[in-house]
Amino acid sequence: MNNIIPAVQRLFTTILLCLLFFSTKAQIPKMPLQPDNWKEDQLISPESLANLITRKGKLKIYNIGVVQNIKGAVNLGPASEKGSLEKLKNIARSGDKSEFIVIYCGCCPMGKCPNIRPAFDVFKAQRYTNVHLLDLPVNIKVDWIDKGFPVE
Repeated sequence: MNNIIPAVQRLFTTILLCLLFFSTKAQIPKMPLQPDNWKEDQLISPESLANLITRKGKLKIYNIGVVQNIKGAVNLGPASEKGSLEKLKNIARSGDKSEFIVIYCGCCPMGKCPNIRPAFDVFKAQRYTNVHLLDLPVNIKVDWIDKGFPVE
């Protein structure tokens, strides 16, 4: 009887280690890339936006994510949340449809971002003609902050 308890403990430990090993090898499903709802010419490069900010160009910048504010941007919060999206809709209803507007998030790669598509759709629905999405393929840290572009 005394030999059974250590054998059961070893068996239990072996099973646990196997489960732990195989669970760490399991692949976590990747979030699928979302289709783009903007055209290539509606993207603005970080360099171009930084130049516009430096030259004090006439534009409005909206932070529609949960990231650090670019200099001069209005932080509306994540556009994937109803309250933030409503703020953006109110702005879009009363704005100048030809005004130069830049929206950005930068929380994650653009293909996976839950904020940029709903925000871009708001301006499309209101028939804005000069809306741009800041091209941040990786995230705001890599594509903006690490390059020394202006933040608040």
